[in-house]
Amino acid sequence: MSKLLTSTAVLLALAAPAAHAWERPVMPIVVGLDGPDYDACASSGTVERLDPRGDGFLAVRSGPSSSYATIDKLYNGQDVIICDSRGDWYGVVYSTRRSVECNVNGPWHRPMPYTGPCRSGWVYKKWLGNLAG
Repeated sequence: MSKLLTSTAVLLALAAPAAHAWERPVMPIVVGLDGPDYDACASSGTVERLDPRGDGFLAVRSGPSSSYATIDKLYNGQDVIICDSRGDWYGVVYSTRRSVECNVNGPWHRPMPYTGPCRSGWVYKKWLGNLAG
């Protein structure tokens, strides 16, 4: 009986998503849009002006609209790299750890969807300030 319970527990653990799992966006962030003579992503910004009495976070969406699923959350003071845009939405790349290089500070040979090593998604541009680039 304990062998069956152990096997069931292992199967359930494998089937359940990890608590720290992060989804990639449905609409990829394209980097390298400015050509091979420029950095893959030319701008950066900082999350700001979020009301701590409200939600207190900026939703990172899987596409450039509030109708797309929230795949992560950013908070006041977090830095992002802006790589793409669609209307009022920025396609951003960001790290949850300061020491991680996101591999977008140099040129790419051609435009391509960003696949890592950092996280990426779409944010509403109203909540980004301190824009550079």
